[in-house]
Amino acid sequence: MCERILAAAGLHTHLHAYGTNIEGDWDRVFAAVKRCHEALHAAGVPRISTSMRFGTRIDREQSMDDKIRSVTEKLANAVD
Repeated sequence: MCERILAAAGLHTHLHAYGTNIEGDWDRVFAAVKRCHEALHAAGVPRISTSMRFGTRIDREQSMDDKIRSVTEKLANAVD
């Protein structure tokens, strides 16, 4: 349900084993998370707990795909 809400909001997501990374405009992210909570409650879920961590930077553009690519390249070049 929430993956659809996030996609409909035009947000870039990356599902992983411990949650979902969400990338996008601050206001759109928070509005979409609010819609997720509202939709889940409307579906009968009585209690929801959401944990969020935020990262922002103003010195340059960097997407989560850029970060993943950087780590992948570093691992490929690592010497055992």
